[in-house]
Amino acid sequence: MKKIEAIIRLSRFEAIRDALAEIDVRFFTLSEVKGFGLQRGEQLTYRGSVYDADYIARLQLDILAPADKVDSIITAITSAGRTGKVGDGKITVFDVDRIVRIRTGEEDESAI
Repeated sequence: MKKIEAIIRLSRFEAIRDALAEIDVRFFTLSEVKGFGLQRGEQLTYRGSVYDADYIARLQLDILAPADKVDSIITAITSAGRTGKVGDGKITVFDVDRIVRIRTGEEDESAI
């Protein structure tokens, strides 16, 4: 079992969600996150005024998956999320020792 964390652009979320649905990944946790990377913040324009933000707003997807599905998930996220510009995001993959569904007590792949 693996946990995939993907930090993505807000503007690419719908495309990534649809790409994941095409490979039968229909569940994940979504969080709004802020960070600091190579972009060094963003300039925001509101009513003609430019504001510098020291952080970059992104979304974080957390996906639990069987190990054999990880490559297809990474391919779906990168192909749908890539703009070719700095700030497209990062994907990390972690080993998961155990997953338990609280309601039923099911474990591992059946708990997903």
